[in-house]
Amino acid sequence: MSTAEKTAKRGEHKGEHKAPRKIAKWVRILLPTLLIVGWLAGAAVGGPYFGRVSEVSSNDQTTYLPSSADATQVQKILSEFRASDEIPAIVVFAGKDKLTPEQIASISSEVKALTDIAGVSKDISPAIPSEDGKALQAFVPVQADSEIGDVVAEIGDTLRSTAPDGVSVHVTGPAGLTADLVAGFAGIDGILLGVALLAVFIILICVYRSLLLPVAVLATSMFALCVALLSVWWMAKAGIFMLSGQTQGILFILVIGAATDYSLLYVSRYREELRMTRDKWSASIQAIKKSAEPIAASGGTVIVGLLCLLFSDLKSNSSLGPVAAVGIVFAMLSALTLLPALLFAFGRASFWPRRPKYEPEVVAAEHGMATKGIWVKLARGIKKRPRTIWIVTSLILIVGAMGATQLNANGVPQSDLVLGASEARDGQVVLGEHFPGGTGSPVLVVVPKAELQETANVLLGMDGVDGVTVVAADSPSGAATVTAEGIQAMGAPGTPAPEATVVNGDIMIQGTLVSAADSDAAADVVRTLRDNLANTVPDALVGGVTATAIDTNDASIHDRNLIIPVVLGVILLILMLLLRSVLAPVILILTTVLSFGTALGVAALVFNGVFKFPGADPAVPLFGFIFLVALGIDYNIFLMTRVREESLKHGTREGIMRGLVITGGVITSAGLVLAATFSALAVIPILFLAQIAFIVAFGVLLDTFVVRSVLVPALTYDIGKKIWWPSKLARMTDEEVAKAEAASNLAEDEAAAKEANHEKAMLAGK
Repeated sequence: MSTAEKTAKRGEHKGEHKAPRKIAKWVRILLPTLLIVGWLAGAAVGGPYFGRVSEVSSNDQTTYLPSSADATQVQKILSEFRASDEIPAIVVFAGKDKLTPEQIASISSEVKALTDIAGVSKDISPAIPSEDGKALQAFVPVQADSEIGDVVAEIGDTLRSTAPDGVSVHVTGPAGLTADLVAGFAGIDGILLGVALLAVFIILICVYRSLLLPVAVLATSMFALCVALLSVWWMAKAGIFMLSGQTQGILFILVIGAATDYSLLYVSRYREELRMTRDKWSASIQAIKKSAEPIAASGGTVIVGLLCLLFSDLKSNSSLGPVAAVGIVFAMLSALTLLPALLFAFGRASFWPRRPKYEPEVVAAEHGMATKGIWVKLARGIKKRPRTIWIVTSLILIVGAMGATQLNANGVPQSDLVLGASEARDGQVVLGEHFPGGTGSPVLVVVPKAELQETANVLLGMDGVDGVTVVAADSPSGAATVTAEGIQAMGAPGTPAPEATVVNGDIMIQGTLVSAADSDAAADVVRTLRDNLANTVPDALVGGVTATAIDTNDASIHDRNLIIPVVLGVILLILMLLLRSVLAPVILILTTVLSFGTALGVAALVFNGVFKFPGADPAVPLFGFIFLVALGIDYNIFLMTRVREESLKHGTREGIMRGLVITGGVITSAGLVLAATFSALAVIPILFLAQIAFIVAFGVLLDTFVVRSVLVPALTYDIGKKIWWPSKLARMTDEEVAKAEAASNLAEDEAAAKEANHEKAMLAGK
């Protein structure tokens, strides 16, 4: 071949290599750009929906009950007995002495004038005096579709400005309690997000000592939340599931915490790859490959655990499952697409001023525990006395778990749901001092007209019922109340019931309870009433505020007993598939459950002894379990997937130590971030969220610093390669381990040589 032909041939080869390089170059530019622009567009559209969640959410307990519950059925037919959809506010006026006729007249006049307030219906009751003459009460119906919090506040402000000297004014009842809840959830869009993001930012600054990297991670979390919120809002709008204030708060925290955790895992892998290769594109690809499996496994575990809530009888629980699952999906996607694009765009500058250097030998030494550091010291300590360490740690956790029996999770009064000052709660106290405690929130019994007499006899024969009112359904006009003379005829059991002068149909009897409607005493009365009616009037339906609380608590307890075993079984199967083992997943599940029990036990001691909480909702242990087990397993997945990766190269016991050292920093950082984000729930003055905040935050820290760092490594090290039973890894001999290690070293050497050749080619291409 002539010199000219050789030159032409080299030109052809050069052209052949040049085209793919140009394509690869454009891919490196366009793909990250498109990903960033796409997420930015989604966040721009979803961002404005932060202030609109109330449009598709509800905090009405009845709407979340199963359709079979008595309280639900009563609520559905309530409109047949009431002319409009209203929530009663009870206004209580109380003085130290008996109210004078002049004071009563002045108060009555001002109560009538409340109809001028937008959102207040015209059917305001007259001011009713108490038997001791020291108080008045009035029932002010508030339209359910109005801004209840604003209406209640205006009612209180108006009446206080005109109340006689020495007379206090309280607005309570269902509308007052609802206003308190609305005010409690008011900070979700602003304060909650602000506190959570600030806490995460501070932790990331301390961990990475960088400004740009925390911004990139927080952008990843916020973009995921914006797109998740956009999706959830429209799904709720379409009626696919329901939203409530607590669901909204949990969604926000869960997405921020999970997206940050997954981001930290990717950042750790990306930084490691940058230290092993000079090319940031190659580092990005390898980081995605190596972090995709644990992120997908962790996110998948959380999603499956959350979707188990679909088995719940309560719609507030069953709707949380898919809502939170949607959030986790976008958290995973953002961590595996948006964050890699951002970090690729900035390259090593992402970690400024501590840019990672190209130092593959140092990385290899760190993985081999040839360096110093807290995780190396911990690994060496576990290696010396693994059995003693895991036994002592387990005993301490078992002692802590014993406190879980002290947690009163049978429900709390609605008036105690809001922490701190509560006008409605104070009003309930004043109301109970002068009137029957259940005034304004009666027990509602719906029966066929023919069974009115038997039902009235049962109600009037109960000590916990102060009086009754009878209402008959009237399809033409909406509702009609039987006359006062007729009601008085029901003065004693056996007295003939009054004849309704309206069309035949169902009759509703309203029973005023002696005790406050949300008290344990009222609940006992309603339960007894249901038992008595079941024997005499089996067709009776019992509803109202107290019945709704009873049905909600019963459904929550049912959910707790059903869903917890289901979640454990499902997560166990996922871990078996992920780790290709039976024994290791069983160990991980048992340690996580022990951690949850300890968190619950410590929480019970803190709730009872420090904060003096009145109790806990039955859903608190369930939600705490779902989040702690699903999220706590995340850290074990991060650890054990790396342990398995290292065990395939170096043997199980060496792999355990390497896995602990390599993942120690990133998992600890992730645990701190997740604990901080859940702690932010405590800024919302709602008892349920405050308790979830403590249980999950404490439990995550326990998982991070004790279970994952000490208990699991010590226990698995003591067991050895048998933890991988029945996979082949459990049967690897020392010779096979040596061959695998040699093959791994050879592969690393080949990769290093390939990297050097690639760098030379890149320089030559320039």
